[in-house]
Amino acid sequence: MKNISLTISEDSGPEDLETIAIAVHSLIGLPTTIRSLKRKGLRLEKGKILDRDYTGPVLEEVLKTNKVSHEVPTEGTYKGKHVVVAPLRSKDGKVIAAVGIVDLLTTIDLPAVFQEYIFVLEEVENSKK
Repeated sequence: MKNISLTISEDSGPEDLETIAIAVHSLIGLPTTIRSLKRKGLRLEKGKILDRDYTGPVLEEVLKTNKVSHEVPTEGTYKGKHVVVAPLRSKDGKVIAAVGIVDLLTTIDLPAVFQEYIFVLEEVENSKK
């Protein structure tokens, strides 16, 4: 069997980050962005790569701080939208890239969702009696 690997670095470009971006985007279905420390990256929405020279203010902040960020940018493509961006780190903990999504969970009324879930469970239990 042939050994297959994936390696990214602080110099990775969009072509190097594409498989990671597509995987994340496919899993969650939300707008997804990624870039490395030294090169711009990708922006994906609705199953398509829309930009191969992308950066954004929160991606850049995470590359500087090496910390996860939950923010509402005041500029850029996702201005006014809740986003979450996380660093991708090397084995020694240095930031080499950042990946982000538009955070739709902030727009959902979770207590109402869970309350509805409780009603459904009660109905199911009552129907068994």
